[in-house]
Amino acid sequence: MRLLTTLALTLAAVTAQAAEPTPAAARPKTALVIHGGAGFVPKESLSAADLKDVHATLNQALDAGNKVLAAGGSALDAVEAAVRVLEESPRFNAGKGAVFNAVGGHELDASIMEGHTRRAGAVAGVTTVRSPIKLARAVMEHSPHVMLAGAGAEAFADTRPEIERVPNTWFDTEHRRRALEKAQREEAENAHKARDAQAYRPLEDDAPKYFGTVGAVALDVHGHIAAATSTGGMTNKRYGRVGDSPIIGAGTWADDRCGVSGTGWGEYYIRAAVAHDICVRVAYRGDTLQAAADDVVNRVVPAMGGDGGAIALDREGNIAMPFNSGSMFRGWIRPDGSRGTAVHED
Repeated sequence: MRLLTTLALTLAAVTAQAAEPTPAAARPKTALVIHGGAGFVPKESLSAADLKDVHATLNQALDAGNKVLAAGGSALDAVEAAVRVLEESPRFNAGKGAVFNAVGGHELDASIMEGHTRRAGAVAGVTTVRSPIKLARAVMEHSPHVMLAGAGAEAFADTRPEIERVPNTWFDTEHRRRALEKAQREEAENAHKARDAQAYRPLEDDAPKYFGTVGAVALDVHGHIAAATSTGGMTNKRYGRVGDSPIIGAGTWADDRCGVSGTGWGEYYIRAAVAHDICVRVAYRGDTLQAAADDVVNRVVPAMGGDGGAIALDREGNIAMPFNSGSMFRGWIRPDGSRGTAVHED
């Protein structure tokens, strides 16, 4: 009888202990950081209504990604969910808000990477896929390849019934059309700076004034990191130009320590392998995430003549969001649950 009583008391104590809430410090860490592009957006150019809408959309993307993480879902699912919200917004240069190319159409790029497996998928120059990030993930999960481009990517999309298709005009927005018209007027006015007829080479004065690329990096309860990036590229781009966003290691990178999504002048981000460089500084040199991201974005890229920003996240939940372009649309949820959105440095 005494033994039964002792067992009963022990069981009751264990049950009571299990019922107590887990201290916050002992819970698995999750974190999420997103961006809607870096560039020069003067404060006076954004009305109160514009700012309200931008912050609301950034918060919707944070909510979508955090809902996955809070339920114990994967970082991969979280970054896809967050980016898809941003792709649907005409505010950003991805999906619905994609810029126009030189012939008045849209060519979209995206990539996604899972850090602990190093699986990755990317698409470039797609024209009828409503969510390029979803197609990039399909490339990763349902093909033996990492990147598919143009007509080939579209043909692969034909084999995936879950990939929604839209006419290219679905991506049209009036403010992007005005941006194209302005860029082409300026190009005509600067005809004396003629380009080589055989190869398009952007001149210094052609530096894009605004980047609306979108991206997300997440840390899940399993300690895994994923990163994703989606873009419409550069206004008035020619000849099937592809920037850094779909290139693994340039615009997107994730490993078991670190994840990065970049936003900036893609030619320089490719040449500097920006996303990968940030993470290898953490892995091989022992740099803090902030130090690595700051040095690459604020020293390496400008020294080459480029500009932009990046979001980065490490396995401890530390977040870095450097930019050198005057502004970067961004949002974050830290492991302690604190969150925020911002556009300018303040």
